[in-house]
Amino acid sequence: MADIYFVSGIDTDAGKSYCAGWWARRLMDQGHSVITQKFIQTGNVEFSEDIDVHRKLMGTGLLPEDLDHTTAPVIFTYPCSPQLAARIDNKEIDLAAIDNATSKLSERYDTVIIEGAGGLMVPITDEMFTIDYVASRKLPLVLTVHGRLGSINQIILSLEAIAGRGIELPFILYNTYFDSDEVIAADTRAFVERYVRRHFPATQIIDVPVLEKEN
Repeated sequence: MADIYFVSGIDTDAGKSYCAGWWARRLMDQGHSVITQKFIQTGNVEFSEDIDVHRKLMGTGLLPEDLDHTTAPVIFTYPCSPQLAARIDNKEIDLAAIDNATSKLSERYDTVIIEGAGGLMVPITDEMFTIDYVASRKLPLVLTVHGRLGSINQIILSLEAIAGRGIELPFILYNTYFDSDEVIAADTRAFVERYVRRHFPATQIIDVPVLEKEN
């Protein structure tokens, strides 16, 4: 069976798509066969813009599993939380379809990276949050963080929620894209390092660089 990871973030704009695609390419460069999956895509019709971001960073182009929607089995039109998007489109969220897609991908690839929708407490239904899906499937979580002002609060709240549900946290992806204030970013990165060392000693923090834009 493949290694399956769920990538979430401390907020909607933490850069999950970029970090997931970058990390997938990093694993590919290490010799792994890797594919990404979008948990629930909102704000699109018939395709996943986040999967497109992944493939560009991975350098693969669209894959057969993208064309038959295995990598994005649930798509809603309105760019909002899954529970609201489902209501707007008058559809149910088919978690079994997501599970089945992940299982199919895990049979073909060494590693499956599932990108979530928004942060950990984004509601899937009135009774279920994204973090509950991760916990119920016993998926290792990869948390995308950044160093903008206010991020320490979001990071620690996310880490406490992860610890409270007993979720495995093998990696934190620190997105350097938002390091516009060098003083705040440096302090945030150092604070998170100290906190993780005390409370999540098995977790590795990976700095995600800003890639140069193509001409």
